[in-house]
Amino acid sequence: MLQAIDLEKLKIDKEFFNRCETFISLLQKWGKVHNLSGRLTKEDIEENIIDSITPLEFIDDYESFADIGTGAGYPGLILAMARADKKCYLIEPRQKRVAFLNFVKNSLGLKNVEVLCKRVEEVEGLKVDLVTSRAVTNTKLLLDITSEISTKDTKFLFYKGSLLESEIEEAKLKDCIIQSRKDRNYLYLKGNV
Repeated sequence: MLQAIDLEKLKIDKEFFNRCETFISLLQKWGKVHNLSGRLTKEDIEENIIDSITPLEFIDDYESFADIGTGAGYPGLILAMARADKKCYLIEPRQKRVAFLNFVKNSLGLKNVEVLCKRVEEVEGLKVDLVTSRAVTNTKLLLDITSEISTKDTKFLFYKGSLLESEIEEAKLKDCIIQSRKDRNYLYLKGNV
């Protein structure tokens, strides 16, 4: 399934496939013991990897990003594996998940990744070009709780489900870019939201 990914189109290096194989193996081992993800088959993990990198087709370039509530690594760790030249902050408050993220980071030698064992509201002194999040909370609250790590130029990429339209309405958003794939809606906001 992963071999169908167009690396050139997404600007991902060939090492990505090797990183994915290691990630899949580690997630399957750790996931059984620490309940990191409910879906641990190779096919399910590959589907989550594809879900994580799909937005690279349409988002603008960035130099740094923060992923809120990274959990087992989706989408933040996968994006960091795909774009190892971009500075990545994985913000995850749960210690077991932080231990897993650090283990994968070290196993893959990802020098671009910093794992923060905090809630995003507790993060200080950090500003990023892009904020990502998958299945953490509603859009309005995400924009509120990430205000300290964003600037007027920060872009937002939220991986959403079927409630997207009502969330856009509630947050009073304009100029949204929405892309869809399977059961996923990708909400992309370009600064000044």
